[in-house]
Amino acid sequence: MTLANWCVLAACLLPVITVGLAKAGSAKLKPEEGGYNNREPRLWAQQLEGWRQRANAAQQNGWEALPLFIAAVVLAQQAHADQGRIDMLAMTFIGLRLIYIATYLANMSNLRSLVWTAGVAVNVAILLMS
Repeated sequence: MTLANWCVLAACLLPVITVGLAKAGSAKLKPEEGGYNNREPRLWAQQLEGWRQRANAAQQNGWEALPLFIAAVVLAQQAHADQGRIDMLAMTFIGLRLIYIATYLANMSNLRSLVWTAGVAVNVAILLMS
């Protein structure tokens, strides 16, 4: 498995981790006290506030970012592009996603948008290798 393929797996796990952050601390509470409600998770998510709400939003954006990243990596590899460059750009994307999550949690919206844009640019760069 290539390093870029491991990065695809990491990108798939990042949304799971961010929603875990949103749920952290509420697992011990009853749903009526604001704890996680597995019967109505979307209703529970709508009631989140502060950094937990932003963690849930980062999770949603993580799922939205996956298709382009996965397609870019797969298409570049199918085109037999330089694997070292694909790997480097894929690692860059994961680094940017980690920064994106941190800026989302810290409520740094302008920086977050710049990091998001850089992530899209990295995906386009990988895709252009195909």
